[in-house]
Amino acid sequence: MANEAEETVRRLSAHKGVAGVVVVNGEGIPIKTTLDNHVSVQYAGLMVSLVDKAKAVVRDLDPTNDLTFLRIRSKRSEVMVAPDKDFVLIVVQHPEV
Repeated sequence: MANEAEETVRRLSAHKGVAGVVVVNGEGIPIKTTLDNHVSVQYAGLMVSLVDKAKAVVRDLDPTNDLTFLRIRSKRSEVMVAPDKDFVLIVVQHPEV
């Protein structure tokens, strides 16, 4: 399973415009990353918190529904977050204008 996760991170990192990939465990700790440690910890903490809030919003709107993907775009970058029960996958990219 570890090899599969590493292969996924490698494939995602190879895409054009991808600045980094972070895999976060259930406790909010980055376990695999292509970014600087400080930046990884910052993304992990902020995105896990945002995912928890987004999950609550989705459940409040429809108790039978659940959050599967979150995409945030700013002027400079785009962050895509795929939460799972055991981990959170975060991909940061700088899209072309």
